[in-house]
Amino acid sequence: MKLVFILDPLESLKIYKDTSLAIMREASQRGHSLFVSMQHDLFLRGDQARISTQGFKFTAQGYALDAAIENSPAEFDAIIMRKDPPFDNEYLYSTYLLEIAANQGARVFNNPAAIRGWNEKLSVTRFPQFAPEFLVTANNTLIRNFLNAHQDIVVKPLDGMGGSSIFRLRLDDPNISVILETITRFGTRTIMAQRYLPAILQGDKRIIVINGEPLPYALARIPLAGETRGNLAAGGTGVAQALSARDREIAVTVGKTLKQEGLFLVGLDVIGEHLTEINVTSPTGMVEIAAQTDCNPAGVMLDALELHLAL
Repeated sequence: MKLVFILDPLESLKIYKDTSLAIMREASQRGHSLFVSMQHDLFLRGDQARISTQGFKFTAQGYALDAAIENSPAEFDAIIMRKDPPFDNEYLYSTYLLEIAANQGARVFNNPAAIRGWNEKLSVTRFPQFAPEFLVTANNTLIRNFLNAHQDIVVKPLDGMGGSSIFRLRLDDPNISVILETITRFGTRTIMAQRYLPAILQGDKRIIVINGEPLPYALARIPLAGETRGNLAAGGTGVAQALSARDREIAVTVGKTLKQEGLFLVGLDVIGEHLTEINVTSPTGMVEIAAQTDCNPAGVMLDALELHLAL
């Protein structure tokens, strides 16, 4: 197969732990041809979607790239969108271009319309039976009322990743006003507030769902001492652990809807008994799970992709 991966700049990726590169390495070992593109390598010429790609090969020193060539997206067996957030206007435009490419015969993973429609924070509202108490607003008075009701909350922007700009607020925090002014940009940016979940101390669990089916292990991202966030990018430690009965209930229920929506590779974030985020852009954690268990997530991903493309 000919597979195109739309990535962040290659020099920004950590070769030893990057999930995209783990999937690509598995695909290479199976004899598939790899190509890479950056976000702005996808474009329209008239009404036709086009993409500039570079052939990619792993080498002893890292990787090698061929010269860029312009192609029709439909010439490839699959285009795998792995550009990291933030989900800004440029990301939005990329989903439109990918959707046009899909309408012209390209096979895009994840479904670009679903990427656009499933905000990674707001999507938990589709499954209220699993979500903690939450509030979505730009109104600081409403957030203060929510804090008064729950005593201990977290606030976070709707377009971030890796734990960036997530704050924990308690009633005795002397910085409440400045934090709310900053995160809502003085009431002009909508954010999400959620009830603080003490189970974060046991880890913010990343459950990887592939074509509707969860892997048997989650990656529990355990915060540093004194830290609220478990994200690996924020210094958390990743510990693989078997799914609990509640983890599996959440993942199987959510996975059925994800599959229907064309969301092929998704990362669910679960704290304790609660679903807190649904990551549809570029979920990570495969390398850590593979290193600590008998599960090869990249292999599961390629098995599912090969089967899906053969249908």
